[in-house]
Amino acid sequence: MKRPITPGLAAAALALVLATGSAQSASCDRPLFLTFDTGHMGVAPLVAEVLARQQVKATFFLANEKTLNDGRSLDAQWAPWWKARAAEGHLFGSHTFDHVYWRADRSDGSFDIRPTFGPQADRTVRMEAAAYCTELQRSATRFTEMTGQRMAPLFRAPGGKTSPALLAAAGQCGWQHVPWSPAGFLGDELSSEKFPNAALLQKALRDIRPGDILLAHLGIWSRQDPWAPAVLEPLLIGLKQRGHCFATLAEHLAYREAVRKGSITP
Repeated sequence: MKRPITPGLAAAALALVLATGSAQSASCDRPLFLTFDTGHMGVAPLVAEVLARQQVKATFFLANEKTLNDGRSLDAQWAPWWKARAAEGHLFGSHTFDHVYWRADRSDGSFDIRPTFGPQADRTVRMEAAAYCTELQRSATRFTEMTGQRMAPLFRAPGGKTSPALLAAAGQCGWQHVPWSPAGFLGDELSSEKFPNAALLQKALRDIRPGDILLAHLGIWSRQDPWAPAVLEPLLIGLKQRGHCFATLAEHLAYREAVRKGSITP
C-alpha cells in the first residue's frame, strides 16, 4: 500500500531536489560566464526576468549610454534596476562612462580616444593615462551611488579595443580587462538580415565550449530584429541541457583573484 504524500513529505522531497540541484551546480565542470554590456536598455527588463527564471548569474559592464527614451543607462530612472540586479548577486564592472573607444597610442604615453556619448561625443581626442583611469572610475562611482555596493576591479573597453599600453595604464590604477571568447560573441550587434536570430542561436549552441566568456548587450540600436527576446532564454536552456552551468567572473580563474582582493573604491 502506498503512503499518502503529506505536506511534510512533499516539502522534504522538494528540499532534496533543491539540495541536489545546488550540489550539481557547485560541482559543474562545464562553466560559462555570461556578460552584458550596456546599450539602449530596451531589453533590460526582459534580460532580468530571464536570468531570474533560469537562475543564472551574469556580469554586467556599465557605461552611461543613451536609452530609448532619450535618457541614460545610469540615470535616476535606471538606478532601481541596477540596485535590484546587485541585490540578486550579479557582478559589475566598468565599460567606461562615456563609452570611450581606444583609437591609438601616442608617443608621450597618452591615447587617442573617441567617446560615443558625453560632451566630446564622436570626436577623436587625446586622453592621458590618468584621465582614462578616471573615466573607468566614473562608472564605478555611479554604480555605488545607485546600489550602495562597490564595483569589481574589472573593465571591458568598448568594442574590446585596447593596446598593451592602455591595458598597462588601466592596470596601474587597479583595473583588469575582460575580453570575450571567439565563440562567446553572441552576435546581437550584427545585422539581423544577414545573421537572423535562429542562425545565431544554432551557431552558439554548436560552438560554445566550457570556460567561454559570452558577450551580449542590453539593447542594440542597429539590429532590427532584437536578439534577446528570441535567443537569450532558448540559449540558456540549450546550454544547460548540454551540461553547462553559469557563474560570474568572480569565479573565473583569470579574474577571481582580482575580485577577491577587493572592489574599486568610489
